[in-house]
This record gives sequence, structure tokens and C-alpha cells, in this order.
Amino acid sequence: MLTRRHIRVKVLQSLYALYHSDHPDLDKQEKFLLFSMVQMQDLYAVLLQLLIAVREHSETYQSRVQKKMLASASEKSSSTNFIDNRLLLQLKGDEQLQQYIRNKKLDLWKTNDEYVYLLFNQLREMDWYQEYLLLPETDFETDRDLVLKMYKEVIAPNDKLYDYLEDKQLTWIDDYPLVNTALMKRLQKWQDGRGRTEVGQSVYKNEEDKEFALTLLRKVFLNDEKLAAVIDGKTPNWDQDRIADLDMIILKMGIAEFNYFPSIPVKVTINEYLEIAKEYSTPKSSLFVNGILDKIVKEYQASGNLNKIGRGLR
Repeated sequence: MLTRRHIRVKVLQSLYALYHSDHPDLDKQEKFLLFSMVQMQDLYAVLLQLLIAVREHSETYQSRVQKKMLASASEKSSSTNFIDNRLLLQLKGDEQLQQYIRNKKLDLWKTNDEYVYLLFNQLREMDWYQEYLLLPETDFETDRDLVLKMYKEVIAPNDKLYDYLEDKQLTWIDDYPLVNTALMKRLQKWQDGRGRTEVGQSVYKNEEDKEFALTLLRKVFLNDEKLAAVIDGKTPNWDQDRIADLDMIILKMGIAEFNYFPSIPVKVTINEYLEIAKEYSTPKSSLFVNGILDKIVKEYQASGNLNKIGRGLR
């Protein structure tokens, strides 16, 4: 589930915590880094289960409305389009997901159903949802588009859900943007009858990715002075103490990859930290980070000190 960019962001968060601790403990932070990456999968499963819970609530709601004869104009048709949504039903039937939820006791929405009600009521107010209900029939693509739109416009930006997740698990709120992106990409690729949540598998693509996370954390923190010295003098208009904390950590991580990860291409490193700076730092940070890393690479190349092996890595 984790991409290298996810891993870099998690290491960035860990380094930020270390640098701002009165008593930095690398061993403790390494353990927390590994723990927090596993916790990402828990959040991923919880949010998938939330989609299922909203669908189940809609089924209960429709039954109640029909019995009380309180249906609105758009609901008098007794549309079952949302209840019969193919993607939501396939998620509900994903035994791997359901087993994971049971094993880790993560079915939060049975005891916290007020958030399900809140999200469903917000969904009902959306014109595109009411239009979906009125469709005479739907296909898988239409159903999937509805779920993606619901997640993007109703679930992901909901402030009350955000506050609940923040209170529930310490690491989740930092992971929320990453998990939202991963979940959306997974659902976008879902094919009728052939989708997989991949919950319950290792959060890492392979052991190399896990080792990358730990090694990157160690190399940056243990070589802090050396990495800072490389940056010194490359920012003529900025003293180091005026550079944003996140920008400084991002620069150190990029330089560490140049020096200690010979198999990672320079262009990959620069592009990754450029995108991370855009997402997590100040509006001008990406240009700043790109300029400094590019300048450092050119100096390494000129001096023959760029530690890269293999074709196409420079």
C-alpha cells in the first residue's frame, strides 16, 4: 500500500518530531515510525468500512421512509440505485477487508453511527446524488463515479469526521491525506468483480521499502551537521535559521539520498521532494527546494562526488 513517497513523508514527520524534541531518541522514533506506517493500514480499512456503513444506513433510511410515507419527491420512486451500488456491494463482500476489521476490532461505525448519519444526510443534499437516484439504471462505471464523488466531496473534507479521527488515533490525522489519496487511487482502478482492497497484506511493497524508511531516518539524523554544511552557502539570501524547518529537513533528506542511496536516480529524488514540498510546506518552498537540490547535484557532478551507480541514475 505504501509508495516511496508515502514513506518519505512518514520519515519527514519522524525527523520533524526528533528535531523538535527536548530529548530526541532515535531508537524510540524508529519504532514509532514503523508503528505509524502500520497504523496507516488501519485507517485505510476504517475509511473503506465507512463507505459500507453509509450504504447500509441508506438501506435502513429508505425502509423507514417508505413505512412512514415521508419520502421526498426524488425519493418517492423508491430508487435502490445507491443501495445496489456495485462497488459498495463488492467492498461489503470483500472478506479480506471484513476479516481485517474483525481481527483488529475496527468496526468503529457501529458504536459511532452519528458520523454515518451526518455523512448520509450531507450526501442527500447533493444534487448529483439526487440525479443518480433518478437514473433508470446504472452500470459499474456510473456506480464507481458516484462513490468517488461521495468520498471526495462529502467524506474526505468533513470537519467532524476529521476531529473524530484525530481523537481516535494519534497518528491518523497526519496520515489522513496520504490514506485518502491511496484509497481514491485504489477505487479508481477497481474493475467490476475484479477489485481488491489489499487490506491485510504488508504495508510495504517489499522488505527493501521498509529498510529504506529506517535507513533514510538514520542517515539524515546521524549526519545532521554534515548535511547542514552542504546546504550552507547555497542560500545566499537566506541564513539557515531563516529557512523553514520543513524545508531544511526536506533538503537534508534529498542530500542524504544523493549520498547514501546509490540506486535512486537523482531526478527521482528531486521530483519526490519537490512534490512533498508543494504539499506540506510553504507556497514557495517547492521552487526553493528544487533550486537548492539542483545546485548541489551540479556541484557533486562537477567534483565527481555524486554517489550513483547504474545507467541513467545521474
